[in-house]
Amino acid sequence: CKILRCNSEYVAATLHLRGPGRTAAYCDALRSYSHCTRKTARTCRGDLAYHSAVHGIEDLMIQNNCSKEGPTSPPRPRPPAPNHQGLESLDICNYEKSFLYKHGQPPTYQHCAAFGDPHIRTFHDDFHTCRVEGSWPLLDNDYLFVQATSSPVAKGSNATVTSKLTIIFKNMKECIDQKVYQAEIDNLPAAFEDGSVNGGERPGGSSLAIRERSPGRHVEIHAEYIGTTIAVRQAGRQLSFSIRAAEEVARAFTEEQDLQLCVGGCPRSQRISRSECCRGRTAAETARALCKEMLPIEDVYFQSCVFDVVTSGDANFTMAAHGALEDAKVFLPNAEKLHIFQ
Repeated sequence: CKILRCNSEYVAATLHLRGPGRTAAYCDALRSYSHCTRKTARTCRGDLAYHSAVHGIEDLMIQNNCSKEGPTSPPRPRPPAPNHQGLESLDICNYEKSFLYKHGQPPTYQHCAAFGDPHIRTFHDDFHTCRVEGSWPLLDNDYLFVQATSSPVAKGSNATVTSKLTIIFKNMKECIDQKVYQAEIDNLPAAFEDGSVNGGERPGGSSLAIRERSPGRHVEIHAEYIGTTIAVRQAGRQLSFSIRAAEEVARAFTEEQDLQLCVGGCPRSQRISRSECCRGRTAAETARALCKEMLPIEDVYFQSCVFDVVTSGDANFTMAAHGALEDAKVFLPNAEKLHIFQ
């Protein structure tokens, strides 16, 4: 029964009536009030407030000589929702809006990347080159699970590359069904495993979406409901992964979820020194010249590029480091941290 809405609209329409034209406007408001109560008649049949409003309108119309037929008050424009609205009326599947409402400031973000041999840039801006053959978790938290599978770059080689990526967006009641994304070398789909391109049928399903930036080469996944964007690329015969995640999301894990390359980097036993690669002067000089074209600043992206080109003999690895740097330019909250020098 929406009789209270009729009452408040009538009060608002008559509150400021003054002067000689008052009676005509008052009759318009009463006719609107009467029309509003008729619309609620079926649902308000047993409501006392409704019956007293109906009788009250009849009395007031008689007292003011108002005819039952005639013009009504123009509908009141609805005021814009104030900023102090309740959180339930906010879009709870928009992480940035919800965070701003709760904390009065925008969220902070972190960046992680895995590319090339593989090289890991952690959320804390540590940088490791890893051996890590087989499957290793890059992320394992309350919202996301990301696993990278590495294989030798060539038969008998110590160098490994990411050959498969599995990304699981965990079920979030109001927003998305659980979604799984899988990429392998030469198979970079622009859809989740179930063929969908968003978070499903739930009200916030569109807060998770896949966009193909370059067919078979570059896909972006936007997870608005957790303030996270992921880029997956293929360059040559390897996959790379970059993420920009809200800090609160990146930290949402327990002690048991302690192995995450994006959080702790590679375990010590799996780290490789990049200087080991480049003892053959000719190969190293050729690699440096190739990498310099794509990466003019001699930071860790450049060093990684040289390492990968020498160990693999594949000039396409320049694209892997270049792609990771391009993602970092977009994803890094602090541009001053873009280049790391070791």
